[in-house]
Amino acid sequence: MSAAFARALAARGGGRVVLSDAVAELLDAATAHVRDVAVGTPVVVDSVRADASSDRLADLLPAADLVWASRVVHHLPDQQRAIDELARVLAPGGWLALREGGLATRCLPWDLGIGEPGLGDRLTAARDRWFVGMRAGMPGVKSLPVGWNKALEAAGLTDVFSFSYVIDHPAPASEEVRQSVVDWVAWLAKAGEDQLSDSDRKTVARLLDPADEAYVGARDDVFVLGASTVHLGQRPA
Repeated sequence: MSAAFARALAARGGGRVVLSDAVAELLDAATAHVRDVAVGTPVVVDSVRADASSDRLADLLPAADLVWASRVVHHLPDQQRAIDELARVLAPGGWLALREGGLATRCLPWDLGIGEPGLGDRLTAARDRWFVGMRAGMPGVKSLPVGWNKALEAAGLTDVFSFSYVIDHPAPASEEVRQSVVDWVAWLAKAGEDQLSDSDRKTVARLLDPADEAYVGARDDVFVLGASTVHLGQRPA
């Protein structure tokens, strides 16, 4: 997304993109990529190593016209405090955009010809149960018993609204999309491993084995279909 923002700013005469992450290796890799995208354009690319859960975030980052946080807040112990702090990074009139929620991604046919039908749904359900346990185990965790729009309003932001967009790569899919399905199945299976039956674990092992005739990366009937939602609020000028 930072690369996309850099391209958009270049098309509009220039600007500044500041990337932030708590992990130095991720931050360095992302920054290098965005700088490659921005080379030869009037776009300045900077980076700041910072933890999104820090209560000093607004002191570490420059005031921004747009703060973009994609599936970050739900990993933080106190989600409302995190949103409050992200809102403090905004310049007057600036926008906070949270990419959170949407519809679960679907990638697999209902019946794969091995194992029990409906594996995709069970993988998603296992991931959801893992996520509940993951949050419950966070030190200092607090619930956020409201929708994202209410959380943005509680942070003092106005003109709150949201929009959703569809990700749709129908079958037969490209090699890149098929490999993304391999990654998706592997991640869901790892996250929800303890929640899956022995039968489903065996099915997943076959789907992820390139030497197996059931290898999901070689199927021409896999796809990617989902929807993501972006929630926005503006800091009063």
